Amino acid sequence: MIVVACPGQGSQTPGFLSPWLELDGARDLLAAFSDAAEVDLLQHGTASNADTIRDTRIAQPLIVAASLLAWTALEQRADAAPGGTAGHSVGEIAALVIAGVISAQESMNLVGIRGRAMADAAGLEPTGMSAVVGGDEQAVLARLDELALTPANFNGGGQIVAAGTPGALAELAAEPPRGARVIPLQVAGAFHTAYMAPAVERLRAAADGIEPSDPKLTVWTNHDGSVVSSGSTAIDLLVGQIASPVRWDLCMAGFADAGISGLVELTPAGTLTGLAKRGLRGIPSVAVKTPDDLDAAANLLSEENA
Repeated sequence: MIVVACPGQGSQTPGFLSPWLELDGARDLLAAFSDAAEVDLLQHGTASNADTIRDTRIAQPLIVAASLLAWTALEQRADAAPGGTAGHSVGEIAALVIAGVISAQESMNLVGIRGRAMADAAGLEPTGMSAVVGGDEQAVLARLDELALTPANFNGGGQIVAAGTPGALAELAAEPPRGARVIPLQVAGAFHTAYMAPAVERLRAAADGIEPSDPKLTVWTNHDGSVVSSGSTAIDLLVGQIASPVRWDLCMAGFADAGISGLVELTPAGTLTGLAKRGLRGIPSVAVKTPDDLDAAANLLSEENA
């Protein structure tokens, strides 16, 4: 089974969409996505600086649009569909499009609302996130508890993302758990924690207008790494996930249990394939960073027919 994975917030870099605009139809697709999300994706994906695209209102639609643009191009080149899909945090929205649960336009409308709601929630109190890499997991969790920090992402491969106040994150960086290092993340809030509770109802109200289909592919949820077979359940979990931890470690465990034979990460790629090298050792992967990577991804997908 080949799994297509969609990255989450923090994976964006300035100008990363520029090479994609050389593809036929890319500008028109991004223009339509921009209208649905109420964000100028062409401007922010090509010309805006790092601080601008760090804004949650911009980053989330930008990342989902990039994954869907890459997926559209990959579908045109591949002679086989993936066996499954999953997304990290906001990437779950793109994954549900790939699985046929919601349409691309619905996803862009939803992610626009999600980004604005989460940005507003983050603006209520200064918060942030830092990756804790290495160290004993129980020792890491104990240290976070001492500092009143929340383990917001269990990413696997020895990485846990801590979320909370800037002061507590600074203390964590100054005195990390033994054998661990702390890396501040380019996100503007303590996502997937109780700080995001005000955003949940706003997204739920928006999601109530969607009539989802059941997935056509195997879909793993960030909630607990389980497979979701109901479209309505997938939407419910997507909404609640805003204020609960991302269990990407359990998603990767689910991939392994399903006998995954390869992983394709869509744009802006690199983070999830990096985690897979540690959490899914020996599994071939392709990070689709630019259109130049599409052929390698299509070749890996062709193994579905082998």
